[in-house]
Amino acid sequence: MSDSQGKHRQWQFDWRLLVFSGVFLPVLVSLGVWQLNRAAEKQLMLDQWQEEAENLAWPDMVSGNLTSGRPVTLTGMYGGRNWLLDNRTREGAPGYEILTEFRPLDGPPVLINRGWVQAPRTRNQLPEIATPEGIFTLQGRISDYPVPPVLVDQPAADGQWPRRVQSLSEQAARQEIPELTGKIVRLSGERQPGAYRADWQPDLMGPQTHYGYATQWFALAVALTILTVVASYRKTGANNDNDNG
Repeated sequence: MSDSQGKHRQWQFDWRLLVFSGVFLPVLVSLGVWQLNRAAEKQLMLDQWQEEAENLAWPDMVSGNLTSGRPVTLTGMYGGRNWLLDNRTREGAPGYEILTEFRPLDGPPVLINRGWVQAPRTRNQLPEIATPEGIFTLQGRISDYPVPPVLVDQPAADGQWPRRVQSLSEQAARQEIPELTGKIVRLSGERQPGAYRADWQPDLMGPQTHYGYATQWFALAVALTILTVVASYRKTGANNDNDNG
């Protein structure tokens, strides 16, 4: 029997369905609005950081708050000491990340993470590290020292460079260069002077990610509304006894 033969749809009050929707719909909308606010805050922070990177001198940045992810521009020259951070893989290939001292024209020195290089076939060989000479302007982002959650004992330094390490703490680096800053700098890309494979993951969640999450929460809210409305309209007619339990 079709709907035109005695059955039609009408609103059927179901307090359980309405309570369920009434509880979760505001939650979904609130989460979407919260993500939009987070996106706006993140965009404002990134704009401020970019302005500081262009207008704030390196000594002023060091005396302030060196926050991970903050962009920075440095002018100076590379030093001669390189740390090879071991057990760093790309696409299944073993390799190293190269950390090189950098001495700005003004302000304290800092370690530059120049990116990844593939390891030679044998462990007794180290990759050849080419460090450009002269004065360069580098762009990068502030990052933390590569220290694992659980510190491991490092072998005693043998005085030779480059030096292979499993991790590098600020304290260990300052044993060689006492005036180093409390953060390092990751080069912003492979076009930077002295860069190797500098394809980093973002240091922080960008505004676009928050916008994507907001879209998902709002889509769930719309879906919940539609399902509630559809489920509340039921077929009624001579053969429909849903009102009788």
